Amino acid sequence: MPVYNKLVRDKILDIIQAKGLSYHARALESNELLNAIKAKMIEEASEFHDAKDRQANMEELADILELIHAAIRVLGVSYEELDATREYKKIIRGGFENGVYLIDVEDQ
Repeated sequence: MPVYNKLVRDKILDIIQAKGLSYHARALESNELLNAIKAKMIEEASEFHDAKDRQANMEELADILELIHAAIRVLGVSYEELDATREYKKIIRGGFENGVYLIDVEDQ
């Protein structure tokens, strides 16, 4: 029996059951849920890194975006609040539009 011990999408249990398989699962408390979302984000970011084509990239980004929505619900913030924080950081430190790749910085 494979052991997963990870956060899954809400309809995954229905899909497993429709295949005639049994499972063990539980609902996470909010403090556990945030940690599980963070762990799942790392998993999905790795899958995004490994994606080879446009469709695979889109699907992995969609998973990451779904996790962002889940995290802001758990944290009790709005998407607008998150986006305002993103904008503030962009004003202060810039975005990633220019594709700047830092090689090194000389010590003083």
